Amino acid sequence: MFRMMKYADRQSDRPILYISLIILLLFIVITIFGCSKTSTTWQPGKPLAKSAVKVGIIYFSDPTQEDSGYSYSHELGIQEMQKQLGLADEQIIRKPNVYDTDRAGIESAVRDLISQGVNIIIATSYGYIEVIAKLADEYKTVVFAHATGYMSNDTNFTNYFGRIYQARYLSGVAAGLNTKTNKIGYVAAQGKDNSEVTGGANAFAIGVESVNPQAKVYIHVTHTWYDPMGEATAAKILLNAGCDVIAQHCDTDSPQVEARRAGVYGIGYNSDMAKSVPEAVITSVVWNWGKYYNYLIQSVIAGTFTTKPYYGGLQEGLIDITPIASFAAPGTAEAVEKARQRIIYEGYNIYDGILETNDGKFIGEETGTLSDEKILRGMNWYYKNIIEK
Repeated sequence: MFRMMKYADRQSDRPILYISLIILLLFIVITIFGCSKTSTTWQPGKPLAKSAVKVGIIYFSDPTQEDSGYSYSHELGIQEMQKQLGLADEQIIRKPNVYDTDRAGIESAVRDLISQGVNIIIATSYGYIEVIAKLADEYKTVVFAHATGYMSNDTNFTNYFGRIYQARYLSGVAAGLNTKTNKIGYVAAQGKDNSEVTGGANAFAIGVESVNPQAKVYIHVTHTWYDPMGEATAAKILLNAGCDVIAQHCDTDSPQVEARRAGVYGIGYNSDMAKSVPEAVITSVVWNWGKYYNYLIQSVIAGTFTTKPYYGGLQEGLIDITPIASFAAPGTAEAVEKARQRIIYEGYNIYDGILETNDGKFIGEETGTLSDEKILRGMNWYYKNIIEK
């Protein structure tokens, strides 16, 4: 009788045992299957599900306004990336008019984006860099990408820029062939202690000299990246000095508008300024930021993101100039194309050999070329045909 009761007890325990085994097997299957899928939270070296991607961009001006130049060009790149990758509108959050001198405002904007679930922060202005570096150390499950600059870390913070000096050289060729006074104006956002601006201005001046050794480039500095009125004033000063082509490294189309009013030509920047000033703009030096933004977001999705700085040029399609206007001097388009081929296929680096500065010094080596690092972060001199206004 006792034996029968023990047997009955064992029989009654079996359903519980079977249920426990089934639960254990389900747990193992779910764990294995879950580990093989992409994550919904970004982690270094791990893929991130495309549906989980949420991108936040901070701009220092209104990116929807074409005359805001720099921010507008970044916005075009964001739109291109969104279309190429098929991201939904709710996966992109924009923060316009975040001034790069307002550290508290920058930090507040970034923290707000992260509170909304953003896991990729794109900071478009040089002035954001120190705040971004600080927050990148705090939020290790967020990717931070900063345009220009020199800071990064080994986990989640990178910077990106391009060989804009290559496109500047091409635009200098166009300017040199279209001046009649041999005086070319250049509205610069910053002085020669800023390598980003100076590297482009010098390449422009070298391009001018390559086709017109008699021409001079007159630079007027506004000391601000975005100042429509200040840029217009600088252009007027250059026009009054006799300049009949106005180029620029500043953010709005104000210099091009002033060139049109004076009945002369201009070289735009950031985006195609012929859209707003078609009568004057010979060509524009442009950024195709979508090339980088596609690369960045795809690397996060694939789990291949690294913090190695990105630096593209003509070959990568990150930078270029727009087609030469039909009213430009005969032979301009052909000369520009020849210069392009020389850079892409013949190894011409623009800053090759020994270069003379406008104060009589000499830079470089006969058989060498300046490194990208030197051009981007160590250039504080002007080329010999530049005159500072």
